[in-house]
Amino acid sequence: MSSLPVPSALSTGVGAPSAADLLRFARGVAADASLVSSLPLDPEGRTWIRLEGPGGSQAWLIGWPPGTDTGWHDHGGSHGAFVTAGGRLTEQSLAAQLPTEGWTLLELADGVDRERQLAAQDGRAFGPHHVHQVFNPSQEEHAVSVHAYYPPLPLMRRYGRTGRVLRLEEVEWPEEWT
Repeated sequence: MSSLPVPSALSTGVGAPSAADLLRFARGVAADASLVSSLPLDPEGRTWIRLEGPGGSQAWLIGWPPGTDTGWHDHGGSHGAFVTAGGRLTEQSLAAQLPTEGWTLLELADGVDRERQLAAQDGRAFGPHHVHQVFNPSQEEHAVSVHAYYPPLPLMRRYGRTGRVLRLEEVEWPEEWT
């Protein structure tokens, strides 16, 4: 899908944006009802529009049909933020910094799991080692969210999880998302 420019009032200025800058940007986009409503929604699969983020960041407006999810993943060393623009999302994350290279199977310690509910205009920023999954828990309602990353995603690692065991299953590259 093509990229849409975002009004300059949402830009944070010159230089590399911090996670807080990305969160501020995502909140501004999520509050733009016209832009959010321009996202085509599909009843069966996630949809997205690429946005121009601040300071060379990568940003996406994403539609989530009922019951859809990302699966466990990281952001290839980029920091970022996301905000729910409509509906409700749930994020499950790990409160531990995992090594990014050199492993395919990890046993997670007790107490590292976190879960948060994100209603419209709720969001969070995260660092470069963040591992999470996001899903729309509704069985009836679409959700829409805004995501921003810096530097632009060099890759995404996808993980499978069984209990406390996390295993690397796939590495996705940017050309797969266009």
